Amino acid sequence: MHSEDQSRSRDEFVRMLTRCKNAVAFTGAGISTECGVPDFRSPDSAWRRNKPIPFADFLAREDMRLEAWRRKFAMDDLYADAKPGRGHAALQRLAANGPLSAVITQNIDGLHQQSGIAEDKVIELHGNGTFARCLECGSRHELSTVREEIAGRAAAPRCGCGGIVKSATISFGQAMPKEAMQRARRATLACDLFIAIGSSLVVHPAASFPLIAKQNGAFLIILNGEATPLDDQADLVLRSDIGDFLDPIWRDGVALPSATSASSPQDNKKTTL
Repeated sequence: MHSEDQSRSRDEFVRMLTRCKNAVAFTGAGISTECGVPDFRSPDSAWRRNKPIPFADFLAREDMRLEAWRRKFAMDDLYADAKPGRGHAALQRLAANGPLSAVITQNIDGLHQQSGIAEDKVIELHGNGTFARCLECGSRHELSTVREEIAGRAAAPRCGCGGIVKSATISFGQAMPKEAMQRARRATLACDLFIAIGSSLVVHPAASFPLIAKQNGAFLIILNGEATPLDDQADLVLRSDIGDFLDPIWRDGVALPSATSASSPQDNKKTTL
């Protein structure tokens, strides 16, 4: 995106932000790639070398559980030093001082919380990869302890209750977290502006939330590097680097110095920039 186009599109984005009463952000892997966290779908993605083990195989076989942990730690080591990026920081400012009431995320990296967004404002649809849980009793297990146990016993970890311990992420074939899905739906139905950021919008049921918001009367903004299946449903489609685009947003309680238009979201129907 050329600088003139980016300035114009950012003004449009900010006009919609300043006129809304309740904004919700929906984030995918694209917001974390500048932090060193690999996305899942790129041809050279490290996830392709360390494909997650399907949930059924994880449950059924000890060797699959050990392999799942090996791959998990291999991926963790790739982005162990990742810190929240410019996109995360912009959303934190919007959550602290602006109209952002919730962040619904497909990401498992915990970077939204690290950026300073309150835990109760982050809704993790695919779980959290920074710790583990017992599949039987639900107790939390720290990854450092799991590593030590595997290294010492060469066996997949078990909880004190006897249950299987698994990364607190949602694997392929595993049921989506009921509470998180309910919270995401409530937040989606309550907003008047829904902002999808860095998501291909092809993974369901998570990708249904932007459409639910739109059908419920909210305005929909999509900020992504590539086209998505919902672009034709959006009121504003932005093709830009996420960090570059969001970094100037909402500093010191001001959306943008150039955002002087008095137009409302209703004036911004269907723009692609």
